[in-house]
Amino acid sequence: MNERVDFKVEKGLAGVYVDTTAIADVDGERGRLSYRGYDVADLVGLDYDAVVWLVLFGELPDHDQRRWLGGLLRERGTLSAYEIALIEQLPADTHPMAALQALVPVSDTPLAALADPYALGADALTGLLLIAKLPALLAAQHQRHSGRPIALAQRYEAYHDNFIANFLGEAPTPQQRAILDITQILQMEHSFNAGTFTCRVVASTLASLKSSVAAGYGALSGPLHGGADEAALAMAQAIGAPERAEAFVADQLAAKQKIMGMGHREYRTVDPRAKILKPLAAQLCAGTPHENLFRILESVESAFRAAMLRSGKDLWANVDFYKGAVYTALGIEPRYFTALFAMARTVGYVAHFLETRLDNKLVRPRALYNGPAPRTPAQEAAS
Repeated sequence: MNERVDFKVEKGLAGVYVDTTAIADVDGERGRLSYRGYDVADLVGLDYDAVVWLVLFGELPDHDQRRWLGGLLRERGTLSAYEIALIEQLPADTHPMAALQALVPVSDTPLAALADPYALGADALTGLLLIAKLPALLAAQHQRHSGRPIALAQRYEAYHDNFIANFLGEAPTPQQRAILDITQILQMEHSFNAGTFTCRVVASTLASLKSSVAAGYGALSGPLHGGADEAALAMAQAIGAPERAEAFVADQLAAKQKIMGMGHREYRTVDPRAKILKPLAAQLCAGTPHENLFRILESVESAFRAAMLRSGKDLWANVDFYKGAVYTALGIEPRYFTALFAMARTVGYVAHFLETRLDNKLVRPRALYNGPAPRTPAQEAAS
């Protein structure tokens, strides 16, 4: 066994700085999140396209850049016959996250006929084409899973208007688009989370952008990462009524079970994204059949916080906790929650991929060996 004691192993890389980034700042002590220096609370009031450009390229776009980006996202937000054939070859009940992992590396992102007026480069253009295509990929998978023929159209100017129309099969309302814009901006980027770090590790091998993004999706699919929103909703549905929340929380804590969506690895105070999303969920669910769902979530958070405060801890709901209520009220099925998260977070993944290319170094950490001491088969036989 390795006897060296001069190394400290940090499981999960907790508190370990592995690189620098200029994309997002997660200030866990103060409960702040900023993209390129702008507080996320200020960015949710901007158009989605503008925040995409900011995260990718470092500055808010001017009028011409906005118009060019909006045109690209709209005009390239369709699927080729080749991509539709790929979707039709997947089992109809393929989970959307598995579908994204399968489809994105082989998606059709031709650069030959694409102008590059701002000298963004091939990787950035590939990333933009992928971002443009994701709403159609998810809508097509949903149409197939719902038993509908795949039929996609780009009838609207706004990115999320076209998604809503193709995914839900109905004309989008200004409220739906505004809420989806806000929710997706809040999920667009979050520094070196598990999915983004996975993307950066794969990118460091000089793998392609699409392969790196697909790797990030694999990490995001886990219930301790992007899957927490679906898990929190399932929990609330199982509880069934707000008055049962306190007993549920007590039972879970007594059994040392995790309550999905409560607390956050980074934030020591309220998740700044949850500050925005919770009142949005309350507004969206009020007076609808989903109001009971929101009340259950609110009661779980209240009971959990009270229990934690009694033990000297100050923990709050994170962004995933109320997100399921927002998506549900918009008409999005739970199995697509994490995939919508992926649709937004792809912007961050592409930004990080581009950042690694500025000064690439292969990620190759060491592991402190703690297995058996050196031995031979002969020694084993003799014993």
